[in-house]
Amino acid sequence: MKARSDGIPDFEELPGNIYFRHQNLEPALWVTHSHPWGQLNFVSRGTLNLEIDGQKFLSPPQYAVWIPPFRVHASWNSMAATYRTVYLSQECSRAMPDRPRALAIGPLLKAILDEFARIDVRLPTTPQEERMAAVAIDQIQSASTMDVYLPFASTPFLQNILDDTKAKLHKQRTTEQVAQEFNLTTRTLERRCKAELGVSFGEWRQRLRFAMALDALGEGRTVQQISYDLGYSSSSAFISMFRRLSGQTPEQYRKTL
Repeated sequence: MKARSDGIPDFEELPGNIYFRHQNLEPALWVTHSHPWGQLNFVSRGTLNLEIDGQKFLSPPQYAVWIPPFRVHASWNSMAATYRTVYLSQECSRAMPDRPRALAIGPLLKAILDEFARIDVRLPTTPQEERMAAVAIDQIQSASTMDVYLPFASTPFLQNILDDTKAKLHKQRTTEQVAQEFNLTTRTLERRCKAELGVSFGEWRQRLRFAMALDALGEGRTVQQISYDLGYSSSSAFISMFRRLSGQTPEQYRKTL
């Protein structure tokens, strides 16, 4: 697949402290590049995969990925996505983390990004647009962060376990059963996950299920089919998880797509 670059700004210097970009993305691979301004990568629908200086990130609708200035990065999306990204000047980027991070996106920031996309504002010019942009900067700079939403393992051994878990989600295996298949105790598996991922095996698997559910809902699959594919004992158990993480039911989320 040929890497795309359409939509990526080609100016040498950011024309202001903040610049908004919005696109409807078909499945694609995007060129590896860097720029002297910071970037908040966010999709309000679908999921986006990124690689930044060799580190992999996943961005679902509730989390964006922050890319500091000059960092080499590429991205790809396996399904259609609604793209909302924000570029910040080096001055504004000084208040942001100095390394790539996942950022929680609140409803106010999302509303501003969606509104600027609706009226096609890229560079704020009117007083109202500039006030909204100032609020967006404040929301971005004060957002809670985490290293990465869905971490990747640092060793091939643990990554093999994670890949196997993803491929067999429908089997409803317990953590103990997964550990036994790889000749590990549950305690050893959890210890390795904490050391390499920063989260427990159960937390990592829940995040994986949530991210995969978002894609599946976007593809039009039924709640019953998604529940089975993700290894839930019932549709109600899946709906409960989805509501807890997103604040809405799967069907309510689907209506926003």
